[in-house]
Amino acid sequence: MGNTLTRTLGLTLLALITATGLAAAQTTPVTDQDIDDAYVYLLGRALVIRQEMIDRSGPDFSYNRIKYNPLGSADFVNPNFDVAYLEAWFATDDKGAALLEIPEVKGRYYTAQILDEWGEVIVNINERTFPTKPHGTFALVKPGSTVAIPPGAGRIELHSGKAKMLARVEIKGDPEGALALQRAFKVTTLGTPVAAPPPPLPMFGNKDLAGVEIFDDVDAKLASALDVAPEAAEMQQKVRAVSAYAASSAGARAEVDAKLRDVIRRFREDALTKSAPYRNHWLCGTGSGNYGGDFRRRTAANYAGIWANTSDEVVYFVATRDAEEKPLDGSAGYLMHFAADRLPEAVVDAYWSVILVGVPNYRVAPNPLNRFNFNNNSPLKREADGSLKIAIGPKPVSGIPEANWLPSAEGRPFSLTFRAYVPKDVVERCEWTPPAVTRLGQSRP
Repeated sequence: MGNTLTRTLGLTLLALITATGLAAAQTTPVTDQDIDDAYVYLLGRALVIRQEMIDRSGPDFSYNRIKYNPLGSADFVNPNFDVAYLEAWFATDDKGAALLEIPEVKGRYYTAQILDEWGEVIVNINERTFPTKPHGTFALVKPGSTVAIPPGAGRIELHSGKAKMLARVEIKGDPEGALALQRAFKVTTLGTPVAAPPPPLPMFGNKDLAGVEIFDDVDAKLASALDVAPEAAEMQQKVRAVSAYAASSAGARAEVDAKLRDVIRRFREDALTKSAPYRNHWLCGTGSGNYGGDFRRRTAANYAGIWANTSDEVVYFVATRDAEEKPLDGSAGYLMHFAADRLPEAVVDAYWSVILVGVPNYRVAPNPLNRFNFNNNSPLKREADGSLKIAIGPKPVSGIPEANWLPSAEGRPFSLTFRAYVPKDVVERCEWTPPAVTRLGQSRP
């Protein structure tokens, strides 16, 4: 009897201590830095979830089905008008896989870029990265899958059950040829793989980023896709700690939400000026695609132009400020002047392009000419000394050929993205940049 009573009291005391400890753990305040780190880290995943939700809502969406984007389609964050795009979400499981067929492409740039659900590049399939098999059939499989794949198919293990493909075929002045190659990419399935739906997430925009609600159901968000980043376990523990604290009381939730306003403000300010090397008033996006331990750069890339590629494929330069570090204003006139010995075509082995997009949605700014970008195939006129001037503004700029005018939207801030495809080492080292965007006195009436 005495032993039974002692045992009962001991178990009761242990349960009380355990419950008290759990409550204390849940209500222990987290630091401001914990909230900042946890939010920016988790936002990177939330932005990919948001994109999957958007893609799934499109007409005729299905996993393991290619969407062949029309040439010149602007319905994309930071689009690229130099290529024929095609995209797909792959779904695999232990018994099923996706078979990707890539055509032979000669004389023009192409790549099939495959990314995981955090925005990390798994692989680019092209003649540079796969010289022994630049085209043909590739089997995309879930890690550890034992599914039998066809003889001769290249096996590519994904990071989890799903992946995104963004493939590009350079137009290069031949839209019909580019479209024919685009349509030659095919996807079929092995077995009947089942795709898990994305975890629940309230929809949000870049102008109104998710607040404290991002920390609801974090285990579902984190478990939905493997993060290969080396600091993933550490950061996910911070996410869980902030989530537990925010859930501990209405006051704690309100406190976290209030602090997130400053976190989000700083993130927006830093995303395009401090998330990568800043040279000559351009953010030099070297190191994109695979981010190592730099989760902040990964989230910034997912925010400003989701599905960033690796630096050996492309280096992205982004300008949101002029040569005096003032925000780019769609009502003003600007000039980019490439010196004759620093022309963009000299520093790429594929092609270059520059596009103007609105801020903060990073989509093209409509204009009567439907002119959103220039590239090395554009009919740009050079100066007598061989240099190149590109004018930017709501109206043509005096002294600059109208063929070299990139229209902006009156009264709206904008951003420029300069892409250098298959860049030379001097670009990857950020030793070459586009010229600073110089504000002019006024646009020509």
